[in-house]
Amino acid sequence: MNAGTTPPGAGTASIAVVGIHGHGASHVRNALSRGRLVAVIDPRPPAEGSPADLAGTPWYADLDSFLASGTGVDVAILCTPLPTHAPMTTTLLRAGADVLLEKPPTTTMAEFTDLLAVESETGRICQVGFQSLGSAALAAVTEIVARGDVGEVSHIGVAGTWVRATSYFRRAPWAGKRLLDGRPVVDGVTTNPLAHATATALRLADARRVADVVAIDLELYRANDIEADDTSSLVLRSRTGPTIAAALTLCAPVNTDPWVAVYGSAGVVRLFYTRDEVSLEVTGQEPVRTSYERVDLLQNLLDARSGAGALLNPLADNGAFMAVMEAVRLAPDPALIDATQVSWEPVDGADPADVHPVVRGVADAVHRVAASGTGFRAVAAPWV
Repeated sequence: MNAGTTPPGAGTASIAVVGIHGHGASHVRNALSRGRLVAVIDPRPPAEGSPADLAGTPWYADLDSFLASGTGVDVAILCTPLPTHAPMTTTLLRAGADVLLEKPPTTTMAEFTDLLAVESETGRICQVGFQSLGSAALAAVTEIVARGDVGEVSHIGVAGTWVRATSYFRRAPWAGKRLLDGRPVVDGVTTNPLAHATATALRLADARRVADVVAIDLELYRANDIEADDTSSLVLRSRTGPTIAAALTLCAPVNTDPWVAVYGSAGVVRLFYTRDEVSLEVTGQEPVRTSYERVDLLQNLLDARSGAGALLNPLADNGAFMAVMEAVRLAPDPALIDATQVSWEPVDGADPADVHPVVRGVADAVHRVAASGTGFRAVAAPWV
């Protein structure tokens, strides 16, 4: 394929989507609105009535058959199981396509290093799909902190309290795994379901490269019958910004919007990254909430191809996140939370057999970690 055969830019670039079901369907819709969708690649054909089906887009069962077809493509969007990210992105870059790669970019640091080398060798570009990093809210938080509105910064706190039922870990063979068929997966709460929280905090600390991370203290736990962590805290020190203290769980009593906050001597600025909203909470004053726009990362990639700007989240800027990924991968298996600390609740409107765990006191412990800048042990979480 020759990525230069089609003029780059919105509406003109030829796009292929690899992995079209589940979250992949949203990538298909987005590709249809921003370029010419020339192919969809997935072992399963497009579902009847799906965007790819309605558009009549040519379907290929695998990447090899697509490449053998000789179809020219400028940009490939990769939304496939985690262990396939590195080999498939390597193939696409070497075939001449620029790539929008779903998070996390790879499952090991070695794969990440190799992929950076391939990107350099081919001269192509790869953007990692942490959509929160396209938000103008990040720059707003940085400006608020720089003005001194929250006073002297102590740390960055991260809180994520989500509900995920047991069916969530049955959705794919790799879900909730640390290894699958001997290959790393690392599908834990910190590195996949709530990975945007981790990545957003790192960006606010301006920690982008592997060398920016000085130390990581992990506490990994699980309530579910899985290999990976579903409730974890992370305290990270970097050479670029304040300490990050993150607490994340899939075992909360209710689903709430995750946030990343910069704590200071005069108050807190809190970013609700899923809705691009910033809350400035100065001591003694009413909170001020402001919403911001978000740049679509596919559009940003198309613009960067045409020289109309830089990538918002180039592959190299994910080194600090990969340091977290590698620390989780190499950490001991998550500790099983004692059954006396877990209740199992039904899921509204779902199969009666589908339940979700609620870890005792988890929401309070998550918020105390974020506020204190320490981990679960330090805040005496009930299950520790």
